[in-house]
Parts: sequence; structure tokens; C-alpha cells
Amino acid sequence: MTTSAPARPSTTDSEHAATRRVAMVALALGGFGIGTTEFVAMGLLPEMATGLDVSEPTAGHVISAYALGVVVGAPLIAALSARVPRKHLLLGLMIAFTVGNAASVFAPNYETLMVARFVAGLPHGAYFGVASLVAAHLARPGERAKAVALVMMGLSVANVVGVPAASSLGQHLGWRTAFALVAVIGAATVAAIWRWVPELCAMNVTNPITELGALRRPQVWMTLVIGMVGFGGMFAVYTYISTTLTDVSGLSRSLVPLALMIYGVGMVAGNFVGGRLADRALMPGLFASMTALGVMLAVFVFASHNPVTALVLVFGIGAAGSSMVPGLQTRLMDVAADAQTLAASLNHAALNIANAFGAWIGGVVIAAGHGYTAPAAVGGALAVAGLVVLSLAVLMERRSADRERAHAS
Repeated sequence: MTTSAPARPSTTDSEHAATRRVAMVALALGGFGIGTTEFVAMGLLPEMATGLDVSEPTAGHVISAYALGVVVGAPLIAALSARVPRKHLLLGLMIAFTVGNAASVFAPNYETLMVARFVAGLPHGAYFGVASLVAAHLARPGERAKAVALVMMGLSVANVVGVPAASSLGQHLGWRTAFALVAVIGAATVAAIWRWVPELCAMNVTNPITELGALRRPQVWMTLVIGMVGFGGMFAVYTYISTTLTDVSGLSRSLVPLALMIYGVGMVAGNFVGGRLADRALMPGLFASMTALGVMLAVFVFASHNPVTALVLVFGIGAAGSSMVPGLQTRLMDVAADAQTLAASLNHAALNIANAFGAWIGGVVIAAGHGYTAPAAVGGALAVAGLVVLSLAVLMERRSADRERAHAS
């Protein structure tokens, strides 16, 4: 009796798998650059404030300027570029990102830097939105959220490698060198996308009117509000994490890059778990992530007074917050119907509204004399508010489904 040899993957299947892998690496590299430039400013606020001759809360407005660029750029670019082939759009976005960061290096004063950071932020949301759709398009069946998480992994890894490296570089050679490093990463991403991402001819290209239709869908807005509210608390803490760890926790200034790396490791872990949760149980996974974030922020109020417990909670906050991103991105794809580019891009606009709002409210409570633990207390309350919005979204969806069933019967 003879036995047949086990089936081997066809050459075509192997080629497709290899194409997916290298394309994901190229897309994640862009996320790595974006994550580095977004978060490194938070670790270099004292140096930037000194170099620009402004106060630290004023220097924090540079972070808000970048976030505002994301908020403005995401819907504008996504709608106006609806007819542009996806690969060409990705290339254009990363070129603009590289130019914006190069301008940050040469900005002569605070006002010019604000403009440069705004320009650097413009492509952010549209890039992640389009890259997520490309990843989902290339993914195997049932692995959409996992593919999105792989793209977002670049953002998470940036906080393990890119942000600590750029932060250390900025501390020793001046904060401008951090943005120079980001510009180099941006140029490398342009080359990688050009070489490794396929032409994506089969991807659906829409038009501005269709994309704007996402704004008529209540569940799109509810999902965006969840991100805006829930993430505000995380950014309120992370914006001022450098001074919190040195002044409250007693951590040496030289160990701040290590703390940022620990936060990044938490983000990698959370992103990994969040992608798998979203593929298996999307809404329960979002509830679990938001609850965990609220708990971590509340505990940080007390844990921040000890360097060891503070670093443990820094990891936990990074993990809990990052675990929500693949779920929110996938949720927007589900509820946006044929307007997915705009909806996916708006996710990062929402998160950067949270970034700007978090940086602002953190500065407000610190300036009011409540100390550097106050942002975490406010953050915990915002996470609870995010849970309320998430619950309302589920209730609205169920009622809508009930009405449709009743109408059909």
C-alpha cells in the first residue's frame, strides 16, 4: 500500500505569502517612523523648552500642533485622495511626512517649529488609515485585525526602539537630532513601499462623495468618540511622563529612555493581544481593554510615588491603551460600509484629538497646582467615560438591529 505525500503549498501561495510579509514590513516601517516622531517629543519636552526658551507647558503645545495636523489632515486627505491608487497615495503621504520632519530639524524658533510639527502631522491619520485597509486587503480570511495589528506594530515597536533611541540622541546631541533620525526613517519607508508594496489594482477606489458618507453613520461617530475620550487619559499621563518619573517617582533623568522603552514594550504586548482579541471577540475585547486602561491609570496615581511600581504601571498603561487600537480600527471598517478610507483615517484623527486634549488637560491640572499625579486621576475618569460611550454604542446598535428585524417581519 502506498501513501501519498502531504500536500505542499503551491508556488503561487508561497509567493503570495512572501508578498504579504514584505508589504507588511514596509507598511510597519512607516508606522515606526510616525510613532517615533509622535512620542519622542514627550520625552524631550524639558530639552525643547530650554532650547526654545519657553516653559515646559508651552513646549507641550508642540505636541498639540502635531496632533492638530493629524486631525485636519486625516479627513481632508482621505476624502480628496479617494481616487488616487493606494500605493501612490502611501508614497505621497510618506514623502510629505519626511519633509515635515526635516523642516522640524531646521526650525529657527518656537513659532516655526509649531508650523513644522503641524505639517508633519498632516499625513499621519491618512497613512495609517490607508495602510490598515491595504493590510486587510492582503490578509488571509479571518485575519483582518491581525493584519491591521501588524501594521500598528510599527507604532508600538517605535516606543521600544525608536523613541528611546531618538530621545537619548536628543538628550546628548540636541533635540533636533531626534527629528533628523525620523526624517531618515521616512525616506527609508518611501523606498520600502516603492519596492515591496504591490500595485493593489484590485483594491476598490471610491470618490470623495462616497467617502464623506461615513460621516452620516452614527456608529462611525460613536467609535471615534470612544477613541477620543478613552485615549485622552493615557496621553494626559504620557505627555508629562518624563517629569513625573523624575520629580514624583525619583527616577534618574538618565533612566527616562528606559522608562519609554518599557512603555513601548507594553504597547507591543497590547497590540499583539488586541489584534487577536478583535478577530475573536471584537466588542468584548474593547470593553476589556478600556476597563484595564481605567484601572491602570487610577492605580498610577499611587504607584507613581515609587520608581519600581511606577515603571510597572507605565508598562500596563502602554499595554492597555495599545490593545484598543486594532479593535477600534476594525470596528470602523465594519461600520463604515463603502466609506472605509475616510473612516479608517478618522480613527487616528480621533486618537490625536485625544493626544491634544490629554496634553492640554494634563497641563491644566499641573498648572493649577495639583501636581504631576493629577493627570492620571483625570485619565481614569476619562476611561470610565469611554466605557459609557462604548456601552451606548452597543445599545444603539442593538436597538437598530431590533428595528430592522421588526420592519422585515
